[in-house]
Amino acid sequence: MHTGSHYRLKEFLHWTQHSIFLLFVIAFVPTFLYEVVGWKWLGIPWVPIALIGTAAAFIAGFRNNATYDRMWEARKIWGSIINSSRTWGIMVRDYIRADEPETEKEIHRALIYRHIAWLTALRFQLRTPKNWENIHTKKYNRKYLKRYTVPEWETDLAEELKPFLSEKERQHILSKKNRATQLIALQSGHLKALNGNGKLDTLCLVEMENVLNDFYVFQGQGERIKNFPYPRQFASINLFFIRLLVWMLPFGMLNEFDKLGAYWVWLTVPFSIVVGWVFTSLEQVGESTENPFEGSANDIPMAALSRTIEIDLRDMLDETDLPPAAQPVNNILM
Repeated sequence: MHTGSHYRLKEFLHWTQHSIFLLFVIAFVPTFLYEVVGWKWLGIPWVPIALIGTAAAFIAGFRNNATYDRMWEARKIWGSIINSSRTWGIMVRDYIRADEPETEKEIHRALIYRHIAWLTALRFQLRTPKNWENIHTKKYNRKYLKRYTVPEWETDLAEELKPFLSEKERQHILSKKNRATQLIALQSGHLKALNGNGKLDTLCLVEMENVLNDFYVFQGQGERIKNFPYPRQFASINLFFIRLLVWMLPFGMLNEFDKLGAYWVWLTVPFSIVVGWVFTSLEQVGESTENPFEGSANDIPMAALSRTIEIDLRDMLDETDLPPAAQPVNNILM
């Protein structure tokens, strides 16, 4: 997530420079052939290009609106996780009682730390690369990735779980395929045991199980976005239309600028680049928004949100050695 007021033009040009170079080549070659070689037949009427541009603008707007919805839904999911996590914290602290204060604190700590482990496992699962994601497949994304780090790719899940789980539980969880799912199952089993030995009332057990159910719902919603891409047919037609438009743009501008007089035809190059850049940038923005967990600069900052939850929950345990809040790197917060 970008934390500045906006992307600076320098940043955006750096991200789109590969497209700008290609647009220059696409515009320069036909202009050179038209003006220097004398192939005047390369100039074509502007009307069909305008029609293609209208279709490209329509499909690009549709795609960007849909990908924004995917990103915003992902942010709402994590907002709900934050709220329910705080609810979980106060339920653990206020519902569970034991005769010995130290025993009570240990139970509270185990349930809250296991929840932090669930957050950790969930964000690691959601960062797992998929075939349709673009962060590693597109050159401009790989280049921009050097400006920030993705915590889930810099650390190991097994090490990240160590502070929050016993060694027995950690090994059990690491042996499972869906670690986040099994951590919620451990929480439920722990609550059942507490109810059995009188440390948790049945009514309170039901309420806390409902919160665990909410966590399963939020996890499933995140997995749905992660595992089902923006439909490939719409992504493909958007790409095809915009590429067709930028290839045809200079051919339509040749005759228009040639009417202005000698040498004015060379304005075809900069104007084709500018117009083409607008459309290719819309394509890149939509592409970078459609997968909100892939690790791009526009992703949901799961690590930062998890750290916020961790600070809040450990503060409920009256711990003083709290971790610092996550900070953006080059205005990118992950």
